Amino acid sequence: MYRQLIERGFSTGLSVCAAAVGLTVLGIVVFLGIESWPAWQRIGPTAMLGAVQWNPVGPEPQQYGLAPMLVGTLAVAVGATLCAAPIGLATALYATFYASPRVSWLILRCMEVFSGIPSVVIGFWGLVCVVPWVAQLHPPGPSLLAGVLVLAVMIVPLFALVAATAVRSVPLDLIQAAHAVGLSRWRMICRIVLPAARQDMINGMVLQFGRAAGETMAVLMVCGNVVQMPGTVFDPIRTLTSNIALEMAYAVGLHRSALFAGGLVLMILVGVVVLPARWRGASHATR
Repeated sequence: MYRQLIERGFSTGLSVCAAAVGLTVLGIVVFLGIESWPAWQRIGPTAMLGAVQWNPVGPEPQQYGLAPMLVGTLAVAVGATLCAAPIGLATALYATFYASPRVSWLILRCMEVFSGIPSVVIGFWGLVCVVPWVAQLHPPGPSLLAGVLVLAVMIVPLFALVAATAVRSVPLDLIQAAHAVGLSRWRMICRIVLPAARQDMINGMVLQFGRAAGETMAVLMVCGNVVQMPGTVFDPIRTLTSNIALEMAYAVGLHRSALFAGGLVLMILVGVVVLPARWRGASHATR
């Protein structure tokens, strides 16, 4: 009797927490939509998403083009994810299949500690070390490439942990069967482990893309904060998050509404990328 009541109360509590999370996300979207509505109404979606000039406080007419910052956000997030994924996967495979138990434990614990370092610290490291190195390759230094490298360093530990969890969740029967038919370790990884863990790794990449797209302090410190379409990886850029962080303190009126519009665009962008991958993973798991 009491056990059933406890289980029912626990289930109800979990349901309430899940509903609260969903309502919170929905509330954020609604809030961003309300705050950004004046900008969408007066400027127009085409003008905001298609224009390449951002000059909200200059002489008339003010310009509110989000396109350069949207392209910069996509470029730095995609580049960081593509750089971090192979390194994180290699780290996970080494820790799982090649390293000794003690070394594997040490690697994964270091990844856990490193993943908790504040982004401003990593951004400061990028400003001191990565930016001067990029400047030696091609001035000015603060650039899309610097942002990609710093964000890649930031998300490698989390992706390595996700990949390690994914490969360790492969059923032991499959691995034992691979050993039984004489597959080498590398062929077993390529033919058995990676296909079985592929969906979890894709989900991990998508989630890390979302984190890279939403990062603020690190890209604010190393990307240069110039509103322009990047022609090369050495060009300075400004992301949507950096733009909000730089200008929200003094923005008023239509300028403030346009910044909220940038936040709404960023949230929609991350949702468009993350949700289909999660749905695909859920449908894959139920099959």
